[in-house]
Amino acid sequence: MKQTLLILLSSLLLMLGGKELRVLVMTPTPQMHCENCENKIKKNLRFEKGITKIETSVKEQTVTVTYNAAKTTKENIQSAMKKIGYDTKVLSDQSKADYDKSKKQKKSTR
Repeated sequence: MKQTLLILLSSLLLMLGGKELRVLVMTPTPQMHCENCENKIKKNLRFEKGITKIETSVKEQTVTVTYNAAKTTKENIQSAMKKIGYDTKVLSDQSKADYDKSKKQKKSTR
């Protein structure tokens, strides 16, 4: 009984204290045209608290940001983009698990 209670309590603490990673995919305006545009975005967004990964694609015109939802929000990330001269349109904002699942499904349908 004690062991079951201990396991249950440990699981609950992990769930409450764990970080919820989310993936935000945006398209910037004005468009990115070159590597310098990508670097400007990456260099400035990395200072936003809670961001763990930044990917940019000039070809697809997307900025993909993985972030800890306990430390920042999509509004904060969009505000950081605005400060460096980019308005953004959110294409998706979902949990990392859902994003990875949808990305895997897209690859398998190709």
